Amino acid sequence: MNQGTKTILCLACYFKGGPFLERCKERGWNVLLVTSESLRNEAWPRGAVDEFFYMKDAGGSWKLDDLLLGVGHIAQSVKIDRVVALDDYDLEKAAMLREQLRIPGMGETRMRFFRDKLAMRFKASESGVRVPPFIAAINNGDIDAYLRSVSPPWVLKPRMQASATGIRKITTDADAWDAINGLGDKRIHYLLEQFIPGDIFHVDSIVFNDAVIFARVSRYRQTPMKIAHEGGIFATHTVDFESPDHAALLRENDELLRALGHRYGVAHSEFIKAASGEFFFLETAARVGGAHIVEMIEAASGVNLWREWASIETLGDGDSYDLPGARTDHAGLVVCLARQERPDLSAYNNPEVVWKMNRDHHAGLIVASPSIARVKELIDEIADRFQRDFMAVAPLPDRPSA
Repeated sequence: MNQGTKTILCLACYFKGGPFLERCKERGWNVLLVTSESLRNEAWPRGAVDEFFYMKDAGGSWKLDDLLLGVGHIAQSVKIDRVVALDDYDLEKAAMLREQLRIPGMGETRMRFFRDKLAMRFKASESGVRVPPFIAAINNGDIDAYLRSVSPPWVLKPRMQASATGIRKITTDADAWDAINGLGDKRIHYLLEQFIPGDIFHVDSIVFNDAVIFARVSRYRQTPMKIAHEGGIFATHTVDFESPDHAALLRENDELLRALGHRYGVAHSEFIKAASGEFFFLETAARVGGAHIVEMIEAASGVNLWREWASIETLGDGDSYDLPGARTDHAGLVVCLARQERPDLSAYNNPEVVWKMNRDHHAGLIVASPSIARVKELIDEIADRFQRDFMAVAPLPDRPSA
């Protein structure tokens, strides 16, 4: 490790973020990676990491006291200049370490707006961002008033999980109370929200100096909740730049991230379009989108969100950031669990196919084209073929494999 060089400490309880680590090293920083012992043998870009540190883990979970103790020992001999969470489940850890070590970046209070579904809803609503009616699953009187005033169905959501993990749809008052009371002491970690049917969109952004400087709008082919609970094909594609939805969601996303106080980095935000045509905020995260959305955005724009995030994190005080030129093509992503250990994707040879997944028991690919109509046509065709050729269904885990 180069003495006198700035050091970035990265946290990853899942195997991800290789381009981020590589970009930090290219920028001349010392790179330290704290990850799970179970991920020791993953294909990390080892040439980009100066030193690895491994945490004992149970399903990706770490003991925060052990993490703090270990990082405290590292900090005795290495000056840590930045701490970065590479996954949703690392945000709390990173915020805690920044607070303890007094390192710049998102602290524990602001972190809540990007991790805690209840906190982000309160803050967004207070700032005028439209959200579905919700209530904390805490006070009986408040819940009773909510159930009497907000029509069903509702969804019971864990506040600190990611994706659609742990979400339960409810249609009657009696079922709502059974579900809430069934949580026991854990109910304080949940919220109840009106279920609004509609199409789900996501906006993937780069933020610098409190402003969104790059964003791409995309639409899920089916809702993540449906895929998570019923199985199926995960698919998403970019949205026509000339569509009213594109313009509206850029405005909604900009308003949201300003309201939540996102100063710099990346964000993945989700919105639902109701039958009325109105958009409602669902959730956001101060990270890149999972399930290879980063690769899809890069296929459409040429911009890699991992690398640009690393470029921003490693800027010096007062340095400016120049976003690379972005193309305005379109792309789509299709992924599913596969029955086969090594799915054969060789028959998927359209000229628009630009990326194929290489992961056991998974099938996935990305298509790209200047034409949004062609991308949508291919996504529908490939999703249907995946269902016949590969698709398997597995129970929803307590935590997703991101």
